[in-house]
Amino acid sequence: MTASTASTLMLASEITKRPVLTLDGEAVAQVKDIVFEGTVGRIAGFTLSGRGLLSGPLRHSLPWSGVHGLGRAAVMIRSEDVFESRADVLGRGAPSRGDVLGSRVLTDGGTDLGRISDVVVEVVEGTTAHVIGYEIASSEALGRQGRKVFIPLSETTAVSGEALVIPAAAAEFIADDLPGFAAAVQAYRARRSTEV
Repeated sequence: MTASTASTLMLASEITKRPVLTLDGEAVAQVKDIVFEGTVGRIAGFTLSGRGLLSGPLRHSLPWSGVHGLGRAAVMIRSEDVFESRADVLGRGAPSRGDVLGSRVLTDGGTDLGRISDVVVEVVEGTTAHVIGYEIASSEALGRQGRKVFIPLSETTAVSGEALVIPAAAAEFIADDLPGFAAAVQAYRARRSTEV
């Protein structure tokens, strides 16, 4: 996040069920799930469902390359021509990286910080989106037992089916809300860049 770049932090859970609109204003679908590119933490695309209470999953999905903009109210696309097969979009994802909800967060020193309850996505100028951290239900080790807090994602993070292992230094940059988390991520990145 630089001073000249407009970015917004969103929870992945806020993006699901968001309408997908064409630039003409036509609602053509809604986001069902987010597909993450595993090792880089970027959004690869979205699986879709129809609009309305009784609508189910659609056979086509939206690759990230087809997104014109991602905002707080909708996902914008130029037209339905950008849709691809569901299998193609899912093939870009890495299940071991994307499905971390409920996993424990441990420091590399073995401290249990809590469980992941959501994924924090940074959307830059509405056109680039990647994972920058997690919302966790904190453990007593943080002195905030049961409260939701935000912790930055490190490039040295290890993910298994049961735990996310982060450098102990990341625990120094925990924030209690998303606005505070933006500053914590900047401070964490600054520290990491001086360590390299």
